[in-house]
Amino acid sequence: MNRPKTLIVLLILSLSLLPAPPSVGQDLPPVVPTEVPAAKPSDLPTDKPAEKTKTEQGWTYRNYLKAFKKSHRVTHLTTQEFAKVQDRKPAMITDIRHYLYRKFGEADPRLLKAFQDLPREYFHYEYQDRQDFSKSAYEYPPRTWALGWGSALSDYEGQAYMAQLAHPRAKDKVLEIGTGSGFNISLLSRLAKEAYSIEIIKPLGEAVSNIFKPLGYSNVHTRVGDGYYGWKEAAGFDIIMFTCVAQFVPPPLFKQLKPGGRIIIPIGQPFKHNQVLYVYRMDKRGRVHSKKYIPVYFIPMKGTMGTTAAQMGIIIPGQKLAKHPKAKPTPTPAPPLTGGPIHGLHLAK
Repeated sequence: MNRPKTLIVLLILSLSLLPAPPSVGQDLPPVVPTEVPAAKPSDLPTDKPAEKTKTEQGWTYRNYLKAFKKSHRVTHLTTQEFAKVQDRKPAMITDIRHYLYRKFGEADPRLLKAFQDLPREYFHYEYQDRQDFSKSAYEYPPRTWALGWGSALSDYEGQAYMAQLAHPRAKDKVLEIGTGSGFNISLLSRLAKEAYSIEIIKPLGEAVSNIFKPLGYSNVHTRVGDGYYGWKEAAGFDIIMFTCVAQFVPPPLFKQLKPGGRIIIPIGQPFKHNQVLYVYRMDKRGRVHSKKYIPVYFIPMKGTMGTTAAQMGIIIPGQKLAKHPKAKPTPTPAPPLTGGPIHGLHLAK
């Protein structure tokens, strides 16, 4: 009669001897960017349907047309094409998640949410010929798209890599050199407090400046100008990101960087496949540490950078070397670079 009660008591005692689970709030070491072996499908995070955000709930074909019209552009995307575009979006999110998992060992959930919230099709527009190619959004494999005047919209894997490498925080202020389509600065604006962007191509910069307000992105600030000199009035910045290749970091930008800030910049020769993505970090004492990451390929930085590079013997094909009012014969020496050997180079694909 007492045997069942005895078994229950023994079961309770055995369970009480099991080790306690780890604390939920336990700090984990930061993930260092490194190339990890390609994961098996069973090792990858499970794709679960995320709860819809306000942006997703309100992003209908009708609102897409309204936003396009308010941005002073014309779209020919049909209702059926819009639906097909939306059907492809989950595959892009999955691809980005797996790509970042391979490169960093994890995918920043804030970054994935930003990609989910951003309507990438809205940014697919060729400004020089005034033609939209919205129906091409969320393509696979990812590729770059021409925007006119030699500018381009980068592929989404590359944008995701640079954004996770920059690791914007909620209170950060970021500066982008090269607005282009406006997608990258919009992405950063979903992760940081304030986002600034400079475009040197006047017709492109003026046209793209109209696309943010219709989406409700009030923390994006753009202007037409030479990114070589940064945005002095808005400094200091926690992050400065280049979406064009340069031969060196423009010295004025080191002065606009906060202690603890970082500059993400492609360094290399124009139209050559020897470009490498660098990160320059400034410590609290004002010293700059550099590290190089993956091979990349970007369009060249124009303006003073092109003029100065030409004076250093680096010629950019097809670029007019007009004198800039603030151009100097040689670049001002940058802060001394310190730190250990540069390492961490790996392929982007």
